[in-house]
Amino acid sequence: MGIWANSHIEPLKRIVNFAHAQDTVIGIQLAHAGRKASTYAPWVHANAAGTHRSDTYVAERKENGWPDDVYGPTSVPFSDLYPLPKPMSGSDLIHVEDAFVSAVDRCKKVGFDFIEVHAGHGYLLHEFLSPLSNSRTDAYGGSLSNRMRYPLSLVKRLREAWADKPLFVRISAADWADVPEKGDDGEWKQWGIEQSKVFVSELKSLGVDLIDTSSGGNWVRQKIPLKHGYQACIFPPNAMAYLTYSPLKVPFAAELKAAHPDILIGAVGLLTDPAETESYLNEGKSDVVLLARELLRNPHWVLTAARALGVAVKPAVQYERAWADMLAPVGK
Repeated sequence: MGIWANSHIEPLKRIVNFAHAQDTVIGIQLAHAGRKASTYAPWVHANAAGTHRSDTYVAERKENGWPDDVYGPTSVPFSDLYPLPKPMSGSDLIHVEDAFVSAVDRCKKVGFDFIEVHAGHGYLLHEFLSPLSNSRTDAYGGSLSNRMRYPLSLVKRLREAWADKPLFVRISAADWADVPEKGDDGEWKQWGIEQSKVFVSELKSLGVDLIDTSSGGNWVRQKIPLKHGYQACIFPPNAMAYLTYSPLKVPFAAELKAAHPDILIGAVGLLTDPAETESYLNEGKSDVVLLARELLRNPHWVLTAARALGVAVKPAVQYERAWADMLAPVGK
């Protein structure tokens, strides 16, 4: 799904109109893949069962790819299996900003209620933020303020173009590389929670409404302990040591919330248990919890969570007979 062309407006409008007819708000995530562009979908490269795997992620031109026109902060690819990116020139930076603004104009015509900008998972904006992927020597590389310069410039333009509706930004709060966030020499070695706090402060000053707190995606050798609540934990001195650390420490979302209580913070990452997700809210670790894969596994997760938590909900009218006991809180 995309919104890079005017031909996308009417098809997306049908989806948005249907959502609005159900009294539901609906938004869209805008992203630029950066050095991860022109690649196969994960299920094309390798299936989940592991019965087939391609020897490259690169989608060639004959496969509708654009491997010779992939942008990045530098010419360093994500891995040997990915396209070789072109370092972005000043005109390239402006071109991509303009494309995002044009996408916002289309979002208005479609009728979306909010927009999320993807600045994580090793895509273009995250690539500029992280010292692992950004070794530029101009105004867009080196110091933290320089590495934040382009992402903040883009978000500023989007906030101006999308002035009267909510604007979210998704970030990766850590690269999960096997080095500390900051070395003994005082230099930043990878992207992590302390830099994320500074970045969120800048986003807040631009008028961003919510930070969607994820992690990883920018370091091909990342090792993440996948478990409930794993998504972005307080970064240890050494990521490898973290793999044997238990229990999980306070999530990154909670770290950001404590540092910035006046901006909405979202928590993500295998939050599949209703009681667990509710605890994040009740304990002030985040303002919202965001789900993706769990909703693919169980489209009725919201209803089952409401039942588990004893909350009344209003199903769609055609489903009321199946969920009649959900129309009032438990015990009422």
